[in-house]
Amino acid sequence: MSYKPPRRPQFFYTTAPLPCPYVPGRTERKVVTEIAGPEADGLHDRLSRAGFRRSHNIAYAPVCPACNACIPIRIPTADFHPERTLRRIARANAEVEGFEVPARATAEQYQLFQRYQQARHGDGDMATMSFYDYRAMVEDTPIETFIVEFRDPDDRLVGACLTDRLSDGLSAVYSFFLPGLDRRSLGTYTILWLIERARALDLPYVYLGYWVPESRKMAYKARFRPAEVLAGGLWRTLTEADAAADPVGPPLKLVSETAG
Repeated sequence: MSYKPPRRPQFFYTTAPLPCPYVPGRTERKVVTEIAGPEADGLHDRLSRAGFRRSHNIAYAPVCPACNACIPIRIPTADFHPERTLRRIARANAEVEGFEVPARATAEQYQLFQRYQQARHGDGDMATMSFYDYRAMVEDTPIETFIVEFRDPDDRLVGACLTDRLSDGLSAVYSFFLPGLDRRSLGTYTILWLIERARALDLPYVYLGYWVPESRKMAYKARFRPAEVLAGGLWRTLTEADAAADPVGPPLKLVSETAG
């Protein structure tokens, strides 16, 4: 029999309280853990199914006291049927083409990223990111990651989405697009593109991060139906009643800060 070294312990840590970026007046705390080593892909898969998100080589999830506003959400690709508004958005972007490229930062991407941050999030931390910060966001990944570049017929870069490949789907890590094209709804089109790409790859889900009904910036994710949300440790179908109400189910809980 071949020798298999014991799996190293996986340590989880809780961050200090910070102002919530989504709901004014609330405090945010996260549980974080490192994604590293030869089993990084498998670990990332398990954490994604448990409601975690990735940034660089860190996975995180909200553990905010007395708040469950951030709800993990994913789209079952086989069952997805776009409603009329989403079909209209797809038609409006019929000439926009998506290209999968390696997770390597380019000056062209960074210029678009800067324009997007200044127009949409000028008072946020990401608005001050240098090219080297952007490169770290894109390239510091321990798992299979790529960028989808969206280009118009003139080969102009109009959008991009940093995307992780999971064993059961695609995970949209961060997307940005050219300001001033609001009628195109490029952010929504990015999700539609990822759903179709996941279908082509026979992957059952597209992970969209957190649905935050109380935040206008994050509430739009409930438009993609059917969707599944993680509540009480189980993924279940998002209903019309859920979408019209406040956050569903209990907040994400972890049994301890260390796990074997």
